[in-house]
Amino acid sequence: MGRRKLEIKRIEDKRCRQVAFSKRRKGLIKKANALSILCDVDVGVVIISNNGTARLHEYSSTNSVTGILQRYESHVETEKEISAEIQVTERSKYSSMATRELLQETERQLEKTNADLAVTDLIHLENELQAALIQIRSRQTNLLLESVKGLHEKEKLLREENKHLEDNIATMIKKNRRGNEMSDLQPQRVTLNFL
Repeated sequence: MGRRKLEIKRIEDKRCRQVAFSKRRKGLIKKANALSILCDVDVGVVIISNNGTARLHEYSSTNSVTGILQRYESHVETEKEISAEIQVTERSKYSSMATRELLQETERQLEKTNADLAVTDLIHLENELQAALIQIRSRQTNLLLESVKGLHEKEKLLREENKHLEDNIATMIKKNRRGNEMSDLQPQRVTLNFL
């Protein structure tokens, strides 16, 4: 008979949703494992359940997901640096090309007349140069503002991640303290049994 195609939408029944989450999570991790073995690649999967407890499920084909994330971040940083360098060279090339074209146009106009230029022609050329410079500076400013905006967004994401990590550390410390308190209580009970 075969399987029927399921419409992808949120499962309303909480119990059914939890069962589907569990099964699909296991299937996803199984597929990630197969991909890492078959293709000899590093795979990391992070799943955070949204059932109120926000449990973290992770899989890594290497020793840890942290290592894969660090490799990913360094790769992204490198690509951003490369794209920033490309933007700088394009900006400088664009500005130098525009200036060069304006100078060439000025030289052509000077050669055409072969005579003394009128003051109005020189003023007109100067105005064109000023307008081109303003346009170039405006474009450069816009590119720099976009770059700064991207850096602000990255900073915001890093702060959120830092806050999340601080919360995780605080939770772990509380769990360790509770564990230590429980281990401190057990020997006292043993001594009381012997008395």
